[in-house]
Amino acid sequence: MKNKAERILITKSSGQKVPFNVGKLKKSLLRAGANNFETEEVISEVISLLAEGMSTGKIHKVAFRLLKNVSRPVAARYKLKRGLLELGPSGFPFERYVAELLQVQGYKTQVGVFLQGHCVTHEVDITAKKEDGQIMIECKFHNRPGYVCDIKIPLYLHSRFRDVATSKNVATGQPEKFDQGWVITNTRFSEDAARYAKCMGMQLVSWDYPKNNALKDWIDRSGLHPITSLTTLTQKEKQQLLDDKIVLCKSIVNSRELLEHIGVRSPRLQKVQAECTALCEPFTTTVNSIKT
Repeated sequence: MKNKAERILITKSSGQKVPFNVGKLKKSLLRAGANNFETEEVISEVISLLAEGMSTGKIHKVAFRLLKNVSRPVAARYKLKRGLLELGPSGFPFERYVAELLQVQGYKTQVGVFLQGHCVTHEVDITAKKEDGQIMIECKFHNRPGYVCDIKIPLYLHSRFRDVATSKNVATGQPEKFDQGWVITNTRFSEDAARYAKCMGMQLVSWDYPKNNALKDWIDRSGLHPITSLTTLTQKEKQQLLDDKIVLCKSIVNSRELLEHIGVRSPRLQKVQAECTALCEPFTTTVNSIKT
C-alpha cells in the first residue's frame, strides 16, 4: 500500500510535482511527538485519501485534523511551520518573536533600531548583543509557503552591514560596533544565498537551515511556541493577541486576563492554558535517529 502511494505525484507549494514520500510524513509526525501507533494511523488515513496531484497543503490539513483528535499539543507542534506563516500580515510580530528566541540564548535584543551609517540612516529589525560581540539582524517574514529568499537578500544585508559596521544609534547618539550580520526567515534560502553568506562570514537562519541549529530547532529547545500554532484559539482571537503584541504561548499560560480580554471564557479558557503549558516544555525529539 505504501509503495503504491509513493508512485502518486503530489504538488508542492512551489508548484513542483514530486512523488508522495511516506518517510517524510512519518518523520514530521514523529518529530511533532506522535507515537508509533498514532503515526501509522495517520499515515494510513492520509494514504487512503491520496489522489494524483493533491497539494502538500491538503495533505498537511488531513494529518493536522487527525492529530487534533489524538493530542492538541502534538497537532500544534505539527502545525508549527504553518503557525509561523500566520504571524503576519506584517513582519513585526515575527521580529518580536525572533527577538524572544534570541533572548533565551543569552542575547540582549532591541527591535526596530535606527542606526546612522557612514552614508545613510538605516532601520535595523533587531540588534542582539552578547559578551563576545553584537550582531545586526534582518528578518524576512513570508506568509505563504514555498517562498525562497534568493541571493539578493544577503547581498542587501551585507551592503547595509558595511555601512553601519561602526555607527551611531540615532536614539542614544552612542557608537555601535557590529561584528556580524544575520538574516533570519521563516521560509528558506536558495543555495546561492547560503553560499554567498558563508563566503562573506554572514549567518543565515531559516526554517530548516543550518542543520541542527535552524529556526525549528531554536523553538523545540526553548519551548517558545508562537500563539499562532495553538489549536484551541480561533484565527480572530490569535490576531487580537498579535495586535496586543502578544506572540508567545508562555505569555498566556498563567494569564486569565489576557484570554478573557479577547473573549475566551471557561471551560475553553482552561483548555487553551493546558495546551500552552504542554507546548512551553522544551521538546527534543532526535529526528535524525528516526528510521523511516
